[in-house]
Amino acid sequence: MVDEETRYEAVRSRDARFDGEFFFAVETTGIYCRPSCPAVTPKRQNVRYYTTAAAAQGSGFRACRRCRPDAVPGSAEWNVRADVVGRAMRLIGDGVVDREGVGGLAGRLGYSARQVQRQLTAEVGAGPVALARAQRAHTARVLLQTTPLRVTEIAFAAGFASVRQFNDTMREVYARTPTQLRADAPNRSRAVASSAGIPLRLAHRGAYPAGPVFDLLARESVPGIDELTGTGAGSRIFRRTLRLPHGTGVVSVDEAGHEQPGARAEHRGGWLDARIHLTDLRDLTTAVGRLRRLFDLDADPYAIDERLGADPRLAPLVAARPGLRSPGAVDPDELALRLVAGPTEAARLVERYGKRLDAPCGTLDRLFPAPDALADEPGTLGALARALADGTVRLDAGADRDDAETALRALPGMDARTAALIRMRALGDPDVALPGDDSAAWRPWRSYARQHLHAEGQL
Repeated sequence: MVDEETRYEAVRSRDARFDGEFFFAVETTGIYCRPSCPAVTPKRQNVRYYTTAAAAQGSGFRACRRCRPDAVPGSAEWNVRADVVGRAMRLIGDGVVDREGVGGLAGRLGYSARQVQRQLTAEVGAGPVALARAQRAHTARVLLQTTPLRVTEIAFAAGFASVRQFNDTMREVYARTPTQLRADAPNRSRAVASSAGIPLRLAHRGAYPAGPVFDLLARESVPGIDELTGTGAGSRIFRRTLRLPHGTGVVSVDEAGHEQPGARAEHRGGWLDARIHLTDLRDLTTAVGRLRRLFDLDADPYAIDERLGADPRLAPLVAARPGLRSPGAVDPDELALRLVAGPTEAARLVERYGKRLDAPCGTLDRLFPAPDALADEPGTLGALARALADGTVRLDAGADRDDAETALRALPGMDARTAALIRMRALGDPDVALPGDDSAAWRPWRSYARQHLHAEGQL
């Protein structure tokens, strides 16, 4: 935890490194902000600090219209932590509360709803309902300001139970009506029709060397499911299909990122441009969260580079590639199956079992087969598919990582190296070392150490 003195110094220096790690609110204005907010620095005695935007909202503060604190990268803490709070935060980010309620969240975690409420409130200052509500409000603001959809459509697409609840929440969180929020949108005349997809900025903190991530996606691409277009580094666009809770989607992400303007160079973050086409807009929050995991956009590159850069073996590698990420997955089950199958076999599976999209998008016309469709495949692939289908192996956002790896290694033919790769990529574990390649000095960022070594051809 960052102490109060460090937090105020971050606010005073408008330090974007802490955006999303905490929020600050000003008692005299009733507004909460991200640490890098360009507004005049408030007096120390008027500042209060919160772990989440939901906690600030629960204390009666409204989101700053200047710095948009709801649009910051997520806290890297929830990726690192393997306890019930970390798992709960990942599930809430995936939209589980909106789809299954607090009872569904608690059931996935193996705790009672009361226990989950108590632990989340104690740790992050807000319970699951408040956290999901803050997420819905952000989704609604994005839709209001980037699409011409009717307010009623947006209310239900964002996950609100009624238009009245939607209106009340938007006024409480932003001190603006939905109509006013839409009028406030920058470039509002350029809002695109829903058929053209939803344009998004996927924010990250610190440097983001996109090249290695896009190189990996290129090596793993499977025809019909994903592709990279463009001729050179920095000009590529990644596109892929998505299986989502309410429907399907196609997303494109541009390798050419953008830096946050106005910030000091050492504090600068930025964003990747994306566009998402969805058959059901209720999937927007889930789709964005899964994209963020694929591109590892909630990582804390400052903490990672500081730790790994202190090791003599890794120091020159970190200096050469500051901010190097450890990519995850948009669909953990799919990634696990693809890692076991390999690209050539995965292409065969897609051709034979992949469900066709109702509306293909260029060469992207299928979804990767669901686990139950591959249950009759021979060998380790079939064993993994059956285990995923019946729940013997769980790889969702709230899965216990140790339990998942134990279950994976119990499958016939599953080797330790592949199980570790699945843990690192599908479960987004930042601290995985492959067998025989361990270093305590690299904890809790061993997955990132592996990425540096792999980039140098040392693995």
